[in-house]
Amino acid sequence: MVSRRFPQPRTAIVVGAGIVGLSTAHHLRRAGLDVRVLDAEHVAAGASWGNAGWLTPTLTIPLPDPSILAAGLRALASPSSPVYIPPRADPNLLRFLVGFLRHCTWDAWRRSMAALVPLNARALDAYDALTAHGMTEPTRSDAPFVAAYARESERETLLHELRIIAESGQQAPFDLLDGDGVRALVPAASDRVTAGLALHGTRYIDPPRYLEALADLVRADGVEILEGLRVTSVSGGDPRRPAGVRVVDHEGVPPRGRTARGDHESDHLSADVVVLASGARLGELARTLGVRRVVQAGRGYSFTVPVEHLPAGPFYLPAQRVACTPLRGRLRVAGMMEFRRPGEPLDPRRIAAIRAAAEPMIAGADFTDRREEWVGSRPCTVDGLPLVGPTRSPRVHVAGGHGMWGVTLGPLTGELVAESIVTGVVPALLRPLDPLR
Repeated sequence: MVSRRFPQPRTAIVVGAGIVGLSTAHHLRRAGLDVRVLDAEHVAAGASWGNAGWLTPTLTIPLPDPSILAAGLRALASPSSPVYIPPRADPNLLRFLVGFLRHCTWDAWRRSMAALVPLNARALDAYDALTAHGMTEPTRSDAPFVAAYARESERETLLHELRIIAESGQQAPFDLLDGDGVRALVPAASDRVTAGLALHGTRYIDPPRYLEALADLVRADGVEILEGLRVTSVSGGDPRRPAGVRVVDHEGVPPRGRTARGDHESDHLSADVVVLASGARLGELARTLGVRRVVQAGRGYSFTVPVEHLPAGPFYLPAQRVACTPLRGRLRVAGMMEFRRPGEPLDPRRIAAIRAAAEPMIAGADFTDRREEWVGSRPCTVDGLPLVGPTRSPRVHVAGGHGMWGVTLGPLTGELVAESIVTGVVPALLRPLDPLR
């Protein structure tokens, strides 16, 4: 599939300074392009900052899950539910929900999973490539990824998913554990834990530190990162002309002379190609370029607490849908999927719901000493597949819609998008992710 109908690009603008955007900028710069990155806030300001930091390709699966229907739609309207839909008349949200629920079948899940399997197989290699290119912040694999349960029967849901994942061709090696086995690996697991499993082949990162180090790497390579510039529109309909973006600053005012290169005096920036890696705002910017898939903000919450026995690696409470990661001497506790507009304020009821779910399962944690309370918007699609590739304009590519798996798949996405732009041919791995599908 040929994506380019214009000369070899020499300049690029990447919209978004999260893991996907910075990875794309890195690989485009290594290919020789002159690259600028624009972000409405700052590096790692969106979903990349406060997430659990898990690199778990073995668990990277489509978000539309038949278990959501099994739980019942009534539960989704409860603020304490792990998946929460506020009762309001939002046309975009309603469109998303209709499509999302339509994909909550095993047939749809298997179709989407078939597209994810080959991506998952290369996800960690893409992180290793960044390390080889000079990345200073490491990925961490100090201990197995442990899932913990209060009842052995609760484990059957994940075991069923792992069997289906294996049937899809993705290896997911694991060991079954009893309660004592869980506590041997995760001393912070409380006495209520009676069963678990240890999943192998996973890693994790400290998201803010990793993103800052990646930003340092691309800056050192000559990429310019412009923070505080919000893109309001994208142009690129004529392949004979450069693509462009219109920008305003945080006060909504067109900037004047903001770039170090001093090459613009208005609100318009141009380049041979533009990559939209703008997270939950992806659909808003790409709609005029033929991207009709709804991109809905799936907001996740997190905070950190001190714990007496800090685990060596991540652990997961699947029944509660709570993720725990050791970061900088504290435990980051993350969870929830809240379908709301991305700009709405943090809802303290969601923090309380995470605490209520997690506190009985974690021993020695002081949930009254919460810090870094955070909410961030993950870009979700109705079929659980990202939107990656050229739009109706071959000069404008999109890279987003990863849902909960942007950190796991971000570096690989950037690598493949850069390959597509430089060669003019969409890689086979990206074809099921066609943003015009």
